[in-house]
Amino acid sequence: MTGTPAIRILLVDDQELIRAGLRALLERDPALTVVAEAADGIEGITAARATRPDIVLMDLRMPVLDGIEATRRILADPALRATTRVIALTTYGTDEFVFAAIRAGASGFLLKDCGPAELRRAVTLVAAGEALLSPAVTRSVMDAAVGAAPSTPDAEALKELTDRERDVLREVAHGRANDEIATVLHLSPATVRTYVSRLLTKLDARDRAQLVVIAYRTGLARP
Repeated sequence: MTGTPAIRILLVDDQELIRAGLRALLERDPALTVVAEAADGIEGITAARATRPDIVLMDLRMPVLDGIEATRRILADPALRATTRVIALTTYGTDEFVFAAIRAGASGFLLKDCGPAELRRAVTLVAAGEALLSPAVTRSVMDAAVGAAPSTPDAEALKELTDRERDVLREVAHGRANDEIATVLHLSPATVRTYVSRLLTKLDARDRAQLVVIAYRTGLARP
């Protein structure tokens, strides 16, 4: 009997106890499997290239190479960027690395003290192409995006969007899932998915997390 392949996960954290805990929590779900572990950014890059995971759970603060640069290098690899997504792990909701990690390509954030159900849900959502910002870190990301220098390329690209595309982008920035956006804008979920796909292409964004940053940096959305 065959089923949906398990989501393959790489754990990158310099604390062995944290990795062991994450593995134990994740593998309670048979749909999730940890394929490798790494203790720093360099080891993480090597392991990602060797195993090609669906999800990398990446600590932001590590010796040798931090999680931001490791994320950037992993997602710059042509063999990984189309299939591998990174969820950054942070200890504090105000971690100054959070916004930088989104710009490096991270698709989501979780606090290390999140609950087991939230952890497993996050991995499943991001593997399915959603963005995820833990409520505890969302505000700091928004504030950092608004405070950052305006991006001229983003602002120019925004001018090419239709009014409806702007509406969808604004709702994405507010953290709404496709079904919720469909309800708010009186569209079908399939139509919303089409709009999100167009936004990713027009704004040269890798995923929804980067759409959120663009919306706030250009002033289309406000905290």
